[in-house]
Amino acid sequence: MTKPFIDVLAGRRQAVPPLWMMRQAGRYLPEYRALREKAGSFLDLCFTPEYAAEVTLQPIRRFNFDAAIIFSDILVIPHALGRSVRFEAGEGPRLDPLDKPDQVATLAAHADFGKLEPVYEALRRVRAGLDSGIALIGFCGAPWTVATYMVAGQGTPDQAPARMMAYRHPEAFAGIIDVLVENSIQYLVGQLKAGADALQIFDTWAGVLPPREFERWSIEPTRRIVEGVRKRVPDAKIIGFPRGAAGQLPAYVEATGVNAVSIDWTADPSLIRERVQTKVAVQGNLDPLVLIAGGAALDRAVDDVLANYGKGRLIFNLGHGIQPETPIAHVEQMVRRVREYKG
Repeated sequence: MTKPFIDVLAGRRQAVPPLWMMRQAGRYLPEYRALREKAGSFLDLCFTPEYAAEVTLQPIRRFNFDAAIIFSDILVIPHALGRSVRFEAGEGPRLDPLDKPDQVATLAAHADFGKLEPVYEALRRVRAGLDSGIALIGFCGAPWTVATYMVAGQGTPDQAPARMMAYRHPEAFAGIIDVLVENSIQYLVGQLKAGADALQIFDTWAGVLPPREFERWSIEPTRRIVEGVRKRVPDAKIIGFPRGAAGQLPAYVEATGVNAVSIDWTADPSLIRERVQTKVAVQGNLDPLVLIAGGAALDRAVDDVLANYGKGRLIFNLGHGIQPETPIAHVEQMVRRVREYKG
């Protein structure tokens, strides 16, 4: 059975765009909240294959999306590299900061992939429980974005600590990036072997970089990951998401070799249509806030995405992750509207 999501990545436009949502397994679902409470901690939820597989499948059962994305986190690589990673309730991730050049020398070169075996087991379980027409997505954080958390020890408004380290100590910062590139390649290949059909590289903080730094710290590491994965899995399907990259998207697509690029809701439609969608598939880009608003505003916003990108290769998605307060009825409204599209 064909998978519409994979068909689009392989170059075949679908009359009705395949549909999924970033963070689709999440707090807006009561069944997720119940299991999250049972698991105890966020990392226990990620690293208990039975739980991670179950929350991955929950949104598929509700909405019959065209793709499931494995439930995990972008910071599992630092965890496997031996860094302390914890999630404080309401505070987000906390790591031991890696903000001085001499500390970088203490970073392990090779991750303990035994620590990531639960992710692979969860992928195998999901694959076994997933309808053959629905794709399974594996993912990692892009080296730049993961490094921003490793350097600061937490998220900050504009990730200034990592930007400052990259300016002041580029060689040391490149040491962190190199370790993340090599271990991300191995992690992604492992996910493909465990049953993932496609991969997404999340560069959530790409948009804070000026052009020269964007090329060095976002484009180049992503290109190396794509190349490294395809050396071992030649036809690997890979989506890049350099959030906030705006006018730098054409250069990103050209250089990295991704099959698709995910765009946020501020993307300029004519730039994307003329200089991006002519080369690769586009994924996005509904504003998550309009999904909370619902009603006529949601219908208009869905129609705008379809009008802007539906004539080319499109995977319908949000411009970032779904928010916890999103009403389920609004997700159902969006799914109906997309699936009624006559492209």
